[in-house]
Amino acid sequence: MKDSTFITRVILKNYKSIAACDVQLGPLTFLVGRNGSGKSNFLDALRFVADALNFSLDHAIRDRGGINDVRRRSRGHPNHFSIRLEFTLPEGFAGHYAFQIRTRSSGGYEIQAEECSIQNKSCLTPEAYFRVESGTVTDTSTEVAPAAAPDRLYLVNASGLPEFRPVYDAFFRMGFYSFNPDKIRDIQDPDPGDVLLRDGSNLTSIFKQLSPTVKQDIEEYLSIIVPGVHSVEIEKLGSKETLAFRQNVVGDKHPWRFLANNMSDGTLRLLGILVALFQGNHDTQKRVSLVGIEEPEISMHPAMVGTLLDEFRHAAHKAQVIITTHSPDLLEDKHLDVDSILAVEAHDGNTIIAPVDDVSKSVVHDKLFTIGELLSRDQLQPDPAFVVSAQKAKQLRLFNFEKRNSNRAKNKEEH
Repeated sequence: MKDSTFITRVILKNYKSIAACDVQLGPLTFLVGRNGSGKSNFLDALRFVADALNFSLDHAIRDRGGINDVRRRSRGHPNHFSIRLEFTLPEGFAGHYAFQIRTRSSGGYEIQAEECSIQNKSCLTPEAYFRVESGTVTDTSTEVAPAAAPDRLYLVNASGLPEFRPVYDAFFRMGFYSFNPDKIRDIQDPDPGDVLLRDGSNLTSIFKQLSPTVKQDIEEYLSIIVPGVHSVEIEKLGSKETLAFRQNVVGDKHPWRFLANNMSDGTLRLLGILVALFQGNHDTQKRVSLVGIEEPEISMHPAMVGTLLDEFRHAAHKAQVIITTHSPDLLEDKHLDVDSILAVEAHDGNTIIAPVDDVSKSVVHDKLFTIGELLSRDQLQPDPAFVVSAQKAKQLRLFNFEKRNSNRAKNKEEH
């Protein structure tokens, strides 16, 4: 599989049910675990970054119920949460973006620290970087630094600089989906945006923007999974629009035309998933860097779910794909790479995320069981060697600049 990986590593601290995690991601990743284990909270941490850049940090926090519903509430009462994302860019650059947000005793919140570093993959020295502490830029590679504020992510301001724009765009253009068939059925207003919304409420507009080749591929796939479906069209209804499906009807020579409000939940969710996966594929400027989909199996027949794996693999050649699921049917393929699986468990209210243990890997490699069979038997366990304990959490490095600054000071003293 072509490596489309954008986010290579995720470190979280005190985000919702996740006390700490440190995981590697590939072009296609599945998070598996029981209901309530915390799969969605991991994906939501990535969506938090996209929301804070697309809208504002205040919107991202309010949309999740406020700062006290975002930070983890546990014994010890942590007053902050932290996110670090390590990434690669198509232009041959790599780096990291990290921030820590803490609650204020008087209420509200502030960005305690935020930093970004970008470098050529063949070079160890950052070509562009910034660090902000409590609303003050303390270190930067730019001659003229934009102003900072303690309640807004600095990357938004830095996106006006050419060296940071590709990082901003890549995080900005992540898409996360939990489709609502009723929203897809609704007659929709035309949307000038070019990224599919989380619930599918602008699906008609995004489908209209797809290239003819991508539309044809989606229609062919729908015809295989949904018997009789031939095509999907746009139906104008005054100033609004909706989707129309051409479908065979027994006894009639020509396909009938059904509007979206007459189609099943499973068909509409399937169309939403396909559009999410392949949106922007014809235009590198509109390419979606990462697609996260929650429980694609909802409302779908098991046979339909099983065939989705090929589409996820196909899409992962162009964009990174992350799926949360507890469907054995989706993971039944004996050729599915067990290294693409992250096992998620909840222990005493704490979410644990790690690659599956060596026993599970051995069983899959030896073709004794498929990943789906192990999941149905509840035998996909996190590898203890990769579980972040409380002691390991203290050693996780979220920021790089303190170390780099101390090295600078040391070099000055030596010279």
